[in-house]
Amino acid sequence: MEYRTLGSLNVSLVGIGCNNFGWRTDAVGTASVVDAALDAGVNFFDTADCYGAGQSEEFLGRALKGRRGKAIIATKFGMKMGEGMEGARPSYVLQALDASLRRLGVDVIDLYQIHRPDAHTPIAETMQALNDVVKAGKVREIGCSNFSAEQIRAARATPGPGYFASVQNEYSLFKREPEADVLPECARTRVGFLPYFPLANGLLAGKYRKGKPFPESSRGKDEFGPKVFTSGNLERVEKLIAFAESRGHTLLELAVSWLAARPEVPSVIAGAKTADQVRANARAASWKLTAEDLAEVDRLLGA
Repeated sequence: MEYRTLGSLNVSLVGIGCNNFGWRTDAVGTASVVDAALDAGVNFFDTADCYGAGQSEEFLGRALKGRRGKAIIATKFGMKMGEGMEGARPSYVLQALDASLRRLGVDVIDLYQIHRPDAHTPIAETMQALNDVVKAGKVREIGCSNFSAEQIRAARATPGPGYFASVQNEYSLFKREPEADVLPECARTRVGFLPYFPLANGLLAGKYRKGKPFPESSRGKDEFGPKVFTSGNLERVEKLIAFAESRGHTLLELAVSWLAARPEVPSVIAGAKTADQVRANARAASWKLTAEDLAEVDRLLGA
């Protein structure tokens, strides 16, 4: 496993997205995923207080008990957790952080992220609160999610000793909006870019093929299906599969390695429900794409 720098942290190039924990995956399943991740050299676990209504953090904390030193834990706050429990006002930053620390069963969170911008709270107030919890030793690094380049710049313009070490936005072969402004901003300011939904809601996992039925209990049959699994997208998937297989690789390996080819990306956050998925994800970043490979992928996608 390759490791890269995210602020002061050293994170595995493939991370585990923990949004399934407490929702699609119970405590036993979570422990199996975490065990497989650590065995594969994965040390970066990304969750949020709202995942599984708090159970994702609880299950992750239990699974890591006694092995805290082997893991880099990232979590998020800001989504609605109850009446009056959302946003990024300073008092709620402290409240949400203490709740996450309790659920995770840890003394410090490695990366604490604003889950989305809060239009009702000046960013300077939020940044002051985040700097305060870093100073208090409860958080090592701070980050943001779903922020535009303009919002990242506004946060950086606030007075204070610490700024975002990372931004976590959707990015994949099929979702390339960050290339217009957020990725250049990350490159300019040395902020790490953490892509979520790297497999485009499962479209790039390799199990969805044109003209073939979708697997049972798959994302192709949930609310994402009609928007993601279109005939046009499945045609592009077939082109990408042919490209990857012609070079001895899978579509999954292409999807993850393509993101890993960006120097701004310290870790590719991929969700997993089983140990086998974890192991496949961990192997997927090993393909070192050449400039010619990247250009051919752009041509296939019409980018």
